[in-house]
Amino acid sequence: MTLVIGLGFAALSALATDIGFLLRHRGATEAPDVDIRTPVKTVVALFSKKWWSIGFAVAIVAWLLHVTSLNLAPLSLVQATLASGFVLLGIVAERFFGFKVGRREWIGIILTAVGLALLGVTAAQTATGNKHSSYTLAAAIGFEGALVLAGILALLGHRHPRTRGQAAPLLAAGAGLLFTVSHIAIKALTKQLHLSDPATLLTPWIPLLLAAFVGAFFASARSLQIGEAVPVIAITSAVSNVTAILGGIVVFNDPLGSNALMISLRIAAFALVIIAAALIPAPVRATGQRKESPPRRAGAASTAAPA
Repeated sequence: MTLVIGLGFAALSALATDIGFLLRHRGATEAPDVDIRTPVKTVVALFSKKWWSIGFAVAIVAWLLHVTSLNLAPLSLVQATLASGFVLLGIVAERFFGFKVGRREWIGIILTAVGLALLGVTAAQTATGNKHSSYTLAAAIGFEGALVLAGILALLGHRHPRTRGQAAPLLAAGAGLLFTVSHIAIKALTKQLHLSDPATLLTPWIPLLLAAFVGAFFASARSLQIGEAVPVIAITSAVSNVTAILGGIVVFNDPLGSNALMISLRIAAFALVIIAAALIPAPVRATGQRKESPPRRAGAASTAAPA
């Protein structure tokens, strides 16, 4: 029952995340260019826009739901459930925000839905008490370090002349990687942080979580400014979901299954989510170039936040 409740919170978090992203996109396109070199000015400008502020408030609700779900269910299953945001994103964006979702994006959405169905069928295989909560420090450092490095490369890569027209997807991917860094830190903290014991606050997970969140905040905001809403949001979510699912297995020892059939089904489900992540961003190649061509966006490569 605890697992089901945890995944229920994760599903609500997915819906709130999508709505928050779409609202923030509307606010970000109205705000001045995001520049991490002037962080206070950038933050004030963003929050002066009504839709950004409302979207951020919705995102906080989504985050609280996410934290609750991480405390009740394995990381890999929580992130797989959050991947349902793909389906919700397409529906909400078209029906309520007026965005057009292309054919390849819908194919990716359908593949994700199939992958989630497989994960749902095999969910009972992960009901193994608190075994998934354990982790080794070496595995955590290695995996988080790899994510941070990949995220930095993505964020710096968007400034390279050869990636012209790809700034939005690279920033979105970097934000997704840094969001995963914070997700893993949150999962670790849920099992060792006790507010009644102030000594538990003296952990490197907290500064890592805050640094990752700040980097993801600026990168995500800039990607929403210079990219099309649905593909950019999909890239951020896909990268974050896939890497967090892998993190649940590598870092927290989330089980793949108790027999060969269950393991095969879950691996196939993860593969479908990865394939979906590769399909959905495809249209950004054209739209990214178009979005950077107007005068206001022309400085995207030089003004976008490297973090």
